[in-house]
Amino acid sequence: MGVETPKQYIKVNGRLIIDYCLYTLLTHESIDAVQIVADKMWREAVRECVRENESKFRGFSAPGENRQLSILNGLEDIRNYAKDADCVLIHDAARPLVSAKQISDCLEAVRAGHDGALPVLPMKDTVYYSEDGKVVTSLLERSRIFAGQAPEAFLLGKYVEVNRALLPERILKINGSTEPAVMAGMDIALIPGDEGNFKITTKADLERFREIVCSAGTKA
Repeated sequence: MGVETPKQYIKVNGRLIIDYCLYTLLTHESIDAVQIVADKMWREAVRECVRENESKFRGFSAPGENRQLSILNGLEDIRNYAKDADCVLIHDAARPLVSAKQISDCLEAVRAGHDGALPVLPMKDTVYYSEDGKVVTSLLERSRIFAGQAPEAFLLGKYVEVNRALLPERILKINGSTEPAVMAGMDIALIPGDEGNFKITTKADLERFREIVCSAGTKA
């Protein structure tokens, strides 16, 4: 992004970016509790975002050395008030436009008997593989390749255990939330993603989000 402020704490239309997805999560009828991983310096600002729906907010968890350790810290705190058979959703604050339907679809897939659920989008472009990043090694079959999104849903107990099994070193190499589940052989359902649930990664993404919320009003 090229900015000093972490992107989830940038203000857009008078609200922190994280506030948009928090509002959707906190007001969803199937969400019982929300645990937020955040550095101490940002917690007071985030707490302001949850005041209207504070009954579902259960507290903050400490960030870890990488994203997956941050997730595990949050999971360990969640286990203080949730059961192993409960479903946990993991969401990126940088995906502020998550819809209530996408949340419901994730939860429904787990209720249907899967160990977890991952929203995905089909690849639109031709996909190539290169071993050295300089020349094409092979052409990949586009119909079998998907782009993962968030939120991702998992059975809490199973997901905690597969993450603990990666401690202390292997967890540092994890790049996506579903990766530990796949490595452990958990049954993860693919469900349709949402083009509108994009991740703010670049300045162009930020401007796209700004245009969407400013045209929609105060609640995205």
